[in-house]
Amino acid sequence: MKAEKIREMSEGELAGEEKKLQEQLFKLRLQKSLGQIDNALKIRETRRDIARVKTILGQKSRSSQAQS
Repeated sequence: MKAEKIREMSEGELAGEEKKLQEQLFKLRLQKSLGQIDNALKIRETRRDIARVKTILGQKSRSSQAQS
């Protein structure tokens, strides 16, 4: 997921996206432990997407607090 696309989302959408990615990461880790995962790089990509979402969510919340 590109950072540009994430920046266009609202804070509510970002929170939902973070939850969705966390669930996806859990499922991928479960598949890895069971030996069913097709592409182990998906775990890395998902973790990085979570980090991107959290970073931009933090930036948005700090900027909204600064404006208040």
